[in-house]
Amino acid sequence: MPFLLAIVGPTATGKSALGLALAERYDGEIVSCDSAAVYRGFDIGTDKVPAALRRGVPHHLIDVVDPTEEYSAARYAQDAAAAIRDVTGRGRLPILVGGTGFYYRALTRGLFSGPGANPRLRARLRRIVTGRGPGRLHRLLQRVDPASALRIQPRDARRLIRALEVYLETGRPLTLHFERTVSSIPDYEVLTMALRLPGTDTAMRVAKRVDEQFASGLLDEIRDLVARGVPEDARPFGGLVYRQALEHLRGVRDERATRELIVRENRRYARRQLIWFRKEPNLRWFDGAGERPETLAAVERVIRARLSARGLPAPEETAR
Repeated sequence: MPFLLAIVGPTATGKSALGLALAERYDGEIVSCDSAAVYRGFDIGTDKVPAALRRGVPHHLIDVVDPTEEYSAARYAQDAAAAIRDVTGRGRLPILVGGTGFYYRALTRGLFSGPGANPRLRARLRRIVTGRGPGRLHRLLQRVDPASALRIQPRDARRLIRALEVYLETGRPLTLHFERTVSSIPDYEVLTMALRLPGTDTAMRVAKRVDEQFASGLLDEIRDLVARGVPEDARPFGGLVYRQALEHLRGVRDERATRELIVRENRRYARRQLIWFRKEPNLRWFDGAGERPETLAAVERVIRARLSARGLPAPEETAR
C-alpha cells in the first residue's frame, strides 16, 4: 500500500515550514491543500512559499488556474490524486500540506456530486442574498446543516446557495451525503498530522503575518492584478485578506482598520478550521508551531514508528 503523509491544521500554525522540513528529511514532494493557492497571481495574501525559499523541494497544485476560472473541491481531489500518484511513481514521498479542510476531505473521503442545478430555486435564493444579504442564507443553513455552515463562510453566497439547494432538493444535508462518498486515493495509507496552537499564540502570529503581508506589497499586488484585467468579483478576491484589502482600496476603511479586520477574520477562520479538523477521523494532533524543533521531533517519532512498522528505511537512508 503506498503512503501519503499529510500536515493539516488552522492558519498560522507553521504547516509549510514543517512540510518543507519533512520533505527534505524524507525525500518528499509537497502537494498543496489550499483553495486559495491554486490561483495564479495571488501570492502575498495566500502566503505561498516563494520559489526561492522552497529549498529545491517540488511543490504541486500551486498556481494551476487563472483567477477567473472556477476551481472546485471535486476538481482538486482529482488533481491532487494525480499529483500524489506521480510523486509515488518517482519513488518519492508525497506530503500533503494545507488548511482547507473541505479539500482534504474531498481527497481522503470523497465528495457527493449532488443533484443538478435548479434555476428557479437558485434564483429565489439569490433574491434573498440581494434583499437580505448572504448572512440570511448562512443562518438558514445553520438550522438544516450546521456542519456545512461551519465550513462555509457567511459571505460565500455561491456555496451557501449550493448547500441549501442540495438540502431543499434531496431533503438531506450535504454532510449526510458526504458520508456515502469514496476517497480519490483508496489504495493509499494516509498518516495525517494536525497542528494546533493556543488562541493567544494564533492571534500574535496572525497579526505578525498581516503586517508582513502589507510590508511585502499586498496592496501593490492587488493593484497590479486589477490593472491586468482581473475583475474585482473574481473568486480569489472574495477570500480572506484580499476581500478586506480590496475594500480598503475602494475607500471603505483606512489601512489600520483594515489590518485589524483581517486579523480578526483570520482568528475566526482559525477557530472554524480547528473545529472542522477535530471532526476528521484518524488525525494525530501536535501542540506547537511547525517550525519549532520540538514539534518536528515529535512528528518524526510518529513517522519513524510508522515507517518501521511498514518495513521502510529510516530517514537517514533517504535524506537529501
